[in-house]
Amino acid sequence: MDRKYKVVVAGMGKRGMHHAAAFQANGRFEVAGICDIDQTRLDAAASKLGVAVKGTDAAQVAAEVKPDVFCFCTMANVRSSMIRIGIESGARLIAMEKPVALTSAEGMEVKRLVDSSGVKVVVSHQHRYGKHYQAVKEVIASGELGRIHTVYGTATGWMMHMISHLIDYMRWYNGEARAEWVMAQAAGRGKLADAHPSPDYIAGFIQFANGVRGVVECGAGAPDVPEVDYWWRKCRIGAQGTDGYAEVLTGGGWRAVTKQRASSGDGCMNYDLDMPPYIQQIAGWLDDDRQVHPCNFGSAYQGLEIMMAFIRSAAGGGQIALPLTDPADELEMLRASLPARKVLLSMQANAKEYWS
Repeated sequence: MDRKYKVVVAGMGKRGMHHAAAFQANGRFEVAGICDIDQTRLDAAASKLGVAVKGTDAAQVAAEVKPDVFCFCTMANVRSSMIRIGIESGARLIAMEKPVALTSAEGMEVKRLVDSSGVKVVVSHQHRYGKHYQAVKEVIASGELGRIHTVYGTATGWMMHMISHLIDYMRWYNGEARAEWVMAQAAGRGKLADAHPSPDYIAGFIQFANGVRGVVECGAGAPDVPEVDYWWRKCRIGAQGTDGYAEVLTGGGWRAVTKQRASSGDGCMNYDLDMPPYIQQIAGWLDDDRQVHPCNFGSAYQGLEIMMAFIRSAAGGGQIALPLTDPADELEMLRASLPARKVLLSMQANAKEYWS
Protein backbone atom coordinates (compact mmCIF):
# COMPACT_ATOMS: atom_id res chain seq x y z
CA MET A 1 0.00 0.00 0.00
CA ASP A 2 1.23 3.51 -0.83
CA ARG A 3 2.37 5.52 2.16
CA LYS A 4 -0.01 8.15 3.52
CA TYR A 5 1.63 11.52 4.14
CA LYS A 6 0.73 13.82 7.06
CA VAL A 7 0.05 17.48 6.24
CA VAL A 8 -0.09 20.67 8.31
CA VAL A 9 -1.78 23.66 6.66
CA ALA A 10 -1.08 27.17 8.03
CA GLY A 11 -3.51 29.89 7.01
CA MET A 12 -7.15 28.91 6.72
CA GLY A 13 -8.44 31.63 4.44
CA LYS A 14 -9.81 30.89 0.97
CA ARG A 15 -6.55 29.52 -0.45
CA GLY A 16 -5.69 27.60 2.70
CA MET A 17 -9.06 25.88 2.61
CA HIS A 18 -8.57 25.06 -1.08
CA HIS A 19 -5.28 23.37 -0.22
CA ALA A 20 -6.57 21.60 2.86
CA ALA A 21 -9.65 20.28 1.08
CA ALA A 22 -7.57 19.07 -1.88
CA PHE A 23 -5.07 17.30 0.38
CA GLN A 24 -7.92 15.76 2.38
CA ALA A 25 -9.66 14.52 -0.78
CA ASN A 26 -6.52 12.73 -1.96
CA GLY A 27 -6.08 9.29 -0.42
CA ARG A 28 -2.31 9.77 -0.22
CA PHE A 29 -2.61 12.55 2.38
CA GLU A 30 -4.05 13.21 5.83
CA VAL A 31 -4.51 16.79 7.03
CA ALA A 32 -3.30 16.19 10.57
CA GLY A 33 -3.06 19.79 11.80
CA ILE A 34 -4.13 23.31 10.88
CA CYS A 35 -3.21 26.82 12.01
CA ASP A 36 -4.67 30.30 11.74
CA ILE A 37 -4.21 33.46 13.82
CA ASP A 38 -8.00 34.02 13.69
CA GLN A 39 -9.52 31.65 16.29
CA THR A 40 -13.03 31.83 14.83
CA ARG A 41 -11.82 30.96 11.36
CA LEU A 42 -9.57 28.25 12.79
CA ASP A 43 -12.43 26.60 14.68
CA ALA A 44 -14.71 26.69 11.63
CA ALA A 45 -12.02 25.10 9.45
CA ALA A 46 -11.25 22.40 12.02
CA SER A 47 -14.93 21.48 12.22
CA LYS A 48 -15.31 21.37 8.46
CA LEU A 49 -12.16 19.32 7.90
CA GLY A 50 -12.50 17.08 10.95
CA VAL A 51 -8.99 17.97 12.18
CA ALA A 52 -8.20 17.56 15.88
CA VAL A 53 -4.83 19.32 16.11
CA LYS A 54 -5.25 23.05 15.66
CA GLY A 55 -3.68 26.23 16.98
CA THR A 56 -2.79 29.84 16.38
CA ASP A 57 0.98 29.18 16.47
CA ALA A 58 2.19 27.41 13.33
CA ALA A 59 5.48 26.34 14.90
CA GLN A 60 3.71 24.65 17.81
CA VAL A 61 1.23 22.83 15.55
CA ALA A 62 4.00 21.66 13.23
CA ALA A 63 6.17 20.51 16.16
CA GLU A 64 3.27 18.46 17.55
CA VAL A 65 2.24 16.85 14.25
CA LYS A 66 5.72 16.39 12.70
CA PRO A 67 4.28 16.55 9.18
CA ASP A 68 5.64 15.15 5.95
CA VAL A 69 4.23 18.24 4.21
CA PHE A 70 4.10 21.73 5.67
CA CYS A 71 1.75 23.91 3.58
CA PHE A 72 1.33 27.62 4.19
CA CYS A 73 -1.15 30.00 2.58
CA THR A 74 -0.42 33.11 4.63
CA MET A 75 0.07 36.77 3.79
CA ALA A 76 3.10 37.44 1.62
CA ASN A 77 5.15 39.24 4.29
CA VAL A 78 6.03 36.11 6.31
CA ARG A 79 7.63 33.86 3.71
CA SER A 80 11.06 33.22 5.27
CA SER A 81 9.65 32.66 8.77
CA MET A 82 7.19 30.07 7.45
CA ILE A 83 9.93 28.32 5.49
CA ARG A 84 11.95 28.07 8.72
CA ILE A 85 8.99 26.54 10.55
CA GLY A 86 8.56 23.96 7.81
CA ILE A 87 12.24 23.04 7.86
CA GLU A 88 12.43 22.87 11.67
CA SER A 89 9.34 20.63 11.78
CA GLY A 90 11.22 18.02 9.77
CA ALA A 91 8.84 18.22 6.82
CA ARG A 92 10.14 16.62 3.64
CA LEU A 93 8.21 19.03 1.42
CA ILE A 94 6.93 22.58 1.81
CA ALA A 95 3.97 23.74 -0.29
CA MET A 96 3.58 27.51 -0.41
CA GLU A 97 1.51 30.22 -2.02
CA LYS A 98 3.04 32.64 -4.49
CA PRO A 99 4.87 34.97 -4.64
CA VAL A 100 8.07 33.40 -3.33
CA ALA A 101 8.93 36.69 -1.58
CA LEU A 102 8.26 40.43 -1.69
CA THR A 103 11.90 41.41 -2.24
CA SER A 104 15.03 39.82 -3.66
CA ALA A 105 16.64 40.10 -0.21
CA GLU A 106 14.01 37.85 1.31
CA GLY A 107 13.91 35.67 -1.80
CA MET A 108 17.64 35.01 -1.51
CA GLU A 109 17.22 34.16 2.17
CA VAL A 110 14.41 31.73 1.32
CA LYS A 111 16.62 30.16 -1.36
CA ARG A 112 19.49 29.82 1.12
CA LEU A 113 17.22 28.07 3.61
CA VAL A 114 15.83 25.73 0.96
CA ASP A 115 19.21 24.89 -0.55
CA SER A 116 20.91 24.28 2.80
CA SER A 117 18.12 22.08 4.17
CA GLY A 118 17.49 19.99 1.07
CA VAL A 119 13.73 20.24 1.63
CA LYS A 120 11.53 20.02 -1.46
CA VAL A 121 9.38 23.08 -2.15
CA VAL A 122 6.47 23.63 -4.52
CA VAL A 123 4.88 27.00 -5.28
CA SER A 124 1.19 27.20 -6.14
CA HIS A 125 1.15 28.10 -9.81
CA GLN A 126 -1.71 25.64 -10.23
CA HIS A 127 -3.44 27.35 -13.17
CA ARG A 128 -1.19 25.38 -15.51
CA TYR A 129 -3.36 22.32 -14.78
CA GLY A 130 -6.39 23.91 -16.44
CA LYS A 131 -7.36 22.13 -19.63
CA HIS A 132 -7.19 25.39 -21.61
CA TYR A 133 -3.63 26.08 -20.40
CA GLN A 134 -2.70 22.49 -21.25
CA ALA A 135 -4.23 22.79 -24.73
CA VAL A 136 -2.01 25.77 -25.58
CA LYS A 137 1.05 23.92 -24.30
CA GLU A 138 0.15 20.97 -26.55
CA VAL A 139 -0.12 23.23 -29.62
CA ILE A 140 3.29 24.76 -28.88
CA ALA A 141 4.87 21.33 -28.27
CA SER A 142 3.46 20.02 -31.54
CA GLY A 143 5.64 22.41 -33.55
CA GLU A 144 2.65 23.90 -35.40
CA LEU A 145 3.70 27.44 -34.44
CA GLY A 146 7.07 27.03 -36.12
CA ARG A 147 9.96 28.84 -34.43
CA ILE A 148 8.68 30.54 -31.28
CA HIS A 149 9.91 34.13 -31.13
CA THR A 150 7.62 35.78 -28.57
CA VAL A 151 5.79 34.79 -25.38
CA TYR A 152 3.47 37.23 -23.63
CA GLY A 153 1.24 37.67 -20.61
CA THR A 154 -1.21 40.35 -19.48
CA ALA A 155 -3.42 40.74 -16.40
CA THR A 156 -5.43 43.65 -15.04
CA GLY A 157 -4.83 42.56 -11.44
CA TRP A 158 -1.83 44.08 -9.70
CA MET A 159 1.69 42.74 -9.72
CA MET A 160 2.13 40.81 -6.45
CA HIS A 161 -1.14 38.99 -7.10
CA MET A 162 -0.71 38.23 -10.79
CA ILE A 163 2.72 38.66 -12.38
CA SER A 164 4.15 35.55 -10.73
CA HIS A 165 1.52 33.52 -12.59
CA LEU A 166 2.12 35.29 -15.90
CA ILE A 167 5.88 34.75 -15.80
CA ASP A 168 5.56 31.11 -14.74
CA TYR A 169 3.28 30.16 -17.63
CA MET A 170 5.28 32.21 -20.13
CA ARG A 171 8.42 30.34 -19.06
CA TRP A 172 6.52 27.05 -19.31
CA TYR A 173 5.39 27.88 -22.86
CA ASN A 174 9.01 28.79 -23.66
CA GLY A 175 10.47 25.48 -22.50
CA GLU A 176 11.60 26.85 -19.10
CA ALA A 177 14.37 28.87 -20.78
CA ARG A 178 16.42 31.10 -18.48
CA ALA A 179 16.13 34.88 -18.71
CA GLU A 180 19.26 36.91 -19.46
CA TRP A 181 17.99 40.45 -18.87
CA VAL A 182 14.86 42.54 -18.47
CA MET A 183 13.78 46.15 -18.83
CA ALA A 184 10.58 47.67 -17.42
CA GLN A 185 8.56 50.76 -16.53
CA ALA A 186 5.99 51.32 -13.79
CA ALA A 187 3.32 53.87 -12.87
CA GLY A 188 0.98 54.61 -9.96
CA ARG A 189 1.63 54.49 -6.21
CA GLY A 190 -1.83 53.45 -4.96
CA LYS A 191 -1.18 49.72 -4.56
CA LEU A 192 2.18 50.21 -2.84
CA ALA A 193 0.14 50.35 0.39
CA ASP A 194 -1.70 47.11 -0.38
CA ALA A 195 -1.13 43.82 1.46
CA HIS A 196 0.35 42.69 -1.87
CA PRO A 197 2.41 45.88 -2.44
CA SER A 198 2.77 46.73 -6.11
CA PRO A 199 2.92 49.59 -8.55
CA ASP A 200 -0.50 50.19 -10.09
CA TYR A 201 0.91 49.25 -13.49
CA ILE A 202 4.12 47.59 -14.60
CA ALA A 203 5.17 46.56 -18.09
CA GLY A 204 8.40 45.13 -19.37
CA PHE A 205 10.44 42.96 -21.69
CA ILE A 206 12.37 39.75 -21.02
CA GLN A 207 15.25 38.49 -23.13
CA PHE A 208 15.45 34.70 -22.81
CA ALA A 209 18.64 32.71 -23.39
CA ASN A 210 17.07 30.87 -26.35
CA GLY A 211 16.46 34.17 -28.16
CA VAL A 212 12.73 34.37 -27.40
CA ARG A 213 11.38 37.75 -26.27
CA GLY A 214 8.88 37.98 -23.42
CA VAL A 215 6.38 40.84 -23.08
CA VAL A 216 4.49 41.40 -19.81
CA GLU A 217 1.84 43.92 -18.70
CA CYS A 218 0.24 43.81 -15.28
CA GLY A 219 -2.16 46.23 -13.58
CA ALA A 220 -4.23 49.30 -14.36
CA GLY A 221 -2.75 49.93 -17.81
CA ALA A 222 -2.80 46.34 -19.03
CA PRO A 223 -5.10 45.73 -22.01
CA ASP A 224 -8.64 44.56 -21.54
CA VAL A 225 -9.54 40.95 -22.32
CA PRO A 226 -13.11 41.65 -23.46
CA GLU A 227 -13.89 37.95 -23.97
CA VAL A 228 -13.74 37.50 -20.17
CA ASP A 229 -16.32 39.07 -17.85
CA TYR A 230 -14.87 38.35 -14.39
CA TRP A 231 -12.28 41.08 -13.71
CA TRP A 232 -9.70 38.94 -11.86
CA ARG A 233 -9.61 36.44 -14.73
CA LYS A 234 -8.88 38.97 -17.48
CA CYS A 235 -5.51 37.35 -18.15
CA ARG A 236 -4.04 36.46 -21.53
CA ILE A 237 -0.92 34.27 -21.90
CA GLY A 238 0.41 32.94 -25.17
CA ALA A 239 3.14 32.33 -27.70
CA GLN A 240 3.77 33.58 -31.23
CA GLY A 241 5.85 31.74 -33.79
CA THR A 242 6.78 31.97 -37.44
CA ASP A 243 3.73 29.88 -38.39
CA GLY A 244 1.03 31.07 -36.00
CA TYR A 245 0.03 31.80 -32.43
CA ALA A 246 -1.72 30.11 -29.49
CA GLU A 247 -3.07 31.74 -26.34
CA VAL A 248 -5.08 31.01 -23.22
CA LEU A 249 -7.54 33.32 -21.49
CA THR A 250 -7.71 32.49 -17.78
CA GLY A 251 -11.48 32.96 -17.73
CA GLY A 252 -12.32 32.26 -21.36
CA GLY A 253 -10.83 29.18 -23.02
CA TRP A 254 -8.08 29.06 -25.61
CA ARG A 255 -7.48 29.53 -29.34
CA ALA A 256 -4.77 28.94 -31.91
CA VAL A 257 -4.22 29.88 -35.54
CA THR A 258 -1.50 28.08 -37.50
CA LYS A 259 -0.70 27.30 -41.14
CA GLN A 260 -2.48 23.96 -40.69
CA ARG A 261 -5.66 25.03 -38.87
CA ALA A 262 -7.61 27.37 -36.66
CA SER A 263 -8.75 25.80 -33.41
CA SER A 264 -10.19 26.75 -30.05
CA GLY A 265 -11.74 25.30 -26.93
CA ASP A 266 -13.34 26.12 -23.61
CA GLY A 267 -11.88 26.23 -20.12
CA CYS A 268 -11.91 28.50 -17.09
CA MET A 269 -9.91 28.83 -13.89
CA ASN A 270 -11.40 26.28 -11.50
CA TYR A 271 -9.74 25.30 -8.21
CA ASP A 272 -11.83 22.13 -8.00
CA LEU A 273 -10.24 20.94 -11.27
CA ASP A 274 -6.78 22.51 -10.98
CA MET A 275 -5.87 21.52 -7.42
CA PRO A 276 -6.19 17.69 -7.58
CA PRO A 277 -3.40 17.12 -10.15
CA TYR A 278 -1.22 19.70 -8.38
CA ILE A 279 -1.65 17.76 -5.12
CA GLN A 280 -1.19 14.36 -6.77
CA GLN A 281 2.16 15.41 -8.18
CA ILE A 282 3.26 16.38 -4.67
CA ALA A 283 2.68 12.74 -3.70
CA GLY A 284 4.65 11.66 -6.76
CA TRP A 285 7.66 13.79 -5.82
CA LEU A 286 7.57 12.53 -2.23
CA ASP A 287 7.48 8.96 -3.55
CA ASP A 288 10.30 9.41 -6.04
CA ASP A 289 12.94 12.14 -6.25
CA ARG A 290 12.96 11.76 -10.02
CA GLN A 291 9.32 12.91 -10.29
CA VAL A 292 10.16 16.58 -9.78
CA HIS A 293 7.04 18.68 -9.39
CA PRO A 294 6.43 21.08 -12.32
CA CYS A 295 5.80 23.88 -9.79
CA ASN A 296 9.15 23.32 -8.04
CA PHE A 297 10.93 26.09 -6.17
CA GLY A 298 13.83 26.31 -8.61
CA SER A 299 11.50 27.28 -11.43
CA ALA A 300 9.46 29.67 -9.27
CA TYR A 301 12.66 31.36 -8.03
CA GLN A 302 13.66 32.18 -11.61
CA GLY A 303 10.27 33.86 -11.95
CA LEU A 304 10.87 35.84 -8.75
CA GLU A 305 14.20 37.08 -10.13
CA ILE A 306 12.47 38.30 -13.28
CA MET A 307 9.82 40.12 -11.22
CA MET A 308 12.41 41.77 -8.96
CA ALA A 309 14.55 42.74 -11.96
CA PHE A 310 11.47 44.40 -13.46
CA ILE A 311 11.08 46.50 -10.31
CA ARG A 312 14.78 47.41 -10.26
CA SER A 313 14.57 48.54 -13.87
CA ALA A 314 11.40 50.55 -13.26
CA ALA A 315 12.97 52.20 -10.20
CA GLY A 316 16.44 52.88 -11.55
CA GLY A 317 16.16 52.71 -15.33
CA GLY A 318 17.91 50.60 -17.92
CA GLN A 319 18.41 46.89 -18.39
CA ILE A 320 18.92 44.51 -15.47
CA ALA A 321 21.08 41.42 -15.96
CA LEU A 322 20.03 38.03 -14.61
CA PRO A 323 20.54 36.10 -12.43
CA LEU A 324 20.50 38.66 -9.61
CA THR A 325 23.57 38.52 -7.39
CA ASP A 326 23.02 41.26 -4.81
CA PRO A 327 20.06 41.40 -2.38
CA ALA A 328 17.84 44.50 -2.36
CA ASP A 329 14.52 45.84 -1.14
CA GLU A 330 12.93 46.56 -4.50
CA LEU A 331 9.69 47.90 -3.05
CA GLU A 332 11.58 50.60 -1.15
CA MET A 333 13.38 51.43 -4.38
CA LEU A 334 9.99 51.97 -6.01
CA ARG A 335 8.63 54.01 -3.11
CA ALA A 336 11.64 56.31 -3.37
CA SER A 337 11.51 56.77 -7.13
CA LEU A 338 7.97 56.36 -8.46
CA PRO A 339 6.32 59.73 -9.26
CA ALA A 340 3.10 60.59 -7.43
CA ARG A 341 1.20 60.84 -10.71
CA LYS A 342 -2.10 59.07 -11.03
CA VAL A 343 -2.06 55.97 -13.17
CA LEU A 344 -3.81 56.09 -16.55
CA LEU A 345 -6.34 53.31 -17.07
CA SER A 346 -6.73 50.96 -20.00
CA MET A 347 -10.48 50.60 -19.35
CA GLN A 348 -13.10 52.12 -17.07
CA ALA A 349 -13.63 48.84 -15.21
CA ASN A 350 -10.19 49.31 -13.63
CA ALA A 351 -11.34 52.47 -11.84
CA LYS A 352 -12.91 50.43 -9.03
CA GLU A 353 -9.47 49.04 -8.06
CA TYR A 354 -6.96 51.79 -8.89
CA TRP A 355 -6.38 55.37 -7.80
CA SER A 356 -6.79 57.37 -10.98
